[in-house]
Amino acid sequence: MEAELLRHFNQLPLEFQKKVLEFARVLNATTPKGKPGRDLLKYAGSIDQNSLKAMEDAIKYDCERVAFIENLKTTNWQD
Repeated sequence: MEAELLRHFNQLPLEFQKKVLEFARVLNATTPKGKPGRDLLKYAGSIDQNSLKAMEDAIKYDCERVAFIENLKTTNWQD
């Protein structure tokens, strides 16, 4: 993969190479560091069904609120 990436990168104009480099830096800086999923398997099944349902409902409710707010922002109020 690295060789293919370098081959494509080296064919780009300098302006695009700079953009690719900046993009790679941003990705590297924002990639969250965490635990591999296999390390979390010991917790599988440890949350009761009522708690899972409460979390699901809260996520659904908050996602709908975000969607509503985003729609308000994009509405043209002058029509």
